[in-house]
Amino acid sequence: MHRQRWIELDQRYFARLFLGLGQGRLRRLSYWVSKSADGPGYALLALWLYWQGDAVALQLVSVLALAFAIELPAYLLLKNLFRRQRPAVALAGQIRAHIEPSDRFSLPSGHTAGAFVLVSCIAVLAPVWFPLALLWGCMVGMSRVLLGVHFPGDILAGMLLGSCSVLLAMLSLS
Repeated sequence: MHRQRWIELDQRYFARLFLGLGQGRLRRLSYWVSKSADGPGYALLALWLYWQGDAVALQLVSVLALAFAIELPAYLLLKNLFRRQRPAVALAGQIRAHIEPSDRFSLPSGHTAGAFVLVSCIAVLAPVWFPLALLWGCMVGMSRVLLGVHFPGDILAGMLLGSCSVLLAMLSLS
C-alpha cells in the first residue's frame, strides 16, 4: 500500500475510534488500563514471580528480563528513527489528547510493546493464562488510541515489537 494512503487510513481509523469511543466512562477506564502497563508494574510482577520460586515462574522472569532488554533499546531506536508525530500534533486543531504523553513521538507504542512482551511470554510459558493476557494486551493498545496518544498503526507496531522481542529472547536462551 502506498505510504500516504496508509497514513490517511491510519488517521481515519484513529478519528473513528477516538471520537466514537474515547469519551466519558470508556475514556476513564482507558486511563486505568493504560496505567496498568506502566513500567513499574512489570518490575513488581517479576519480583512476585521470582518470590514464587517455581520453575515456570523463574523461567518467565528470565525471558521477561531478556525480552525487555531487547525491546526497550529497539523501541527507543524506532521512535527516533520514524519520528512520527502523535495524533494531537499530526491532527492539530482536530483533536486533543486526554493525557500528556511521556515523549514526542508515537511509533511504536511503548505501552503496547511492553504489554505484548508479557502477553507473548505468557503464551509460551503459561498458555492457560494466554486468553486473559491477550485481552489485557489488546485493551492496553486500544486505551492508547482512545486516550489520543497513538494511531492504530502505532499499536500494531508495538504488538509486533513486543512479540518479536520475546521470540529473540527465547531463541537466545535456548
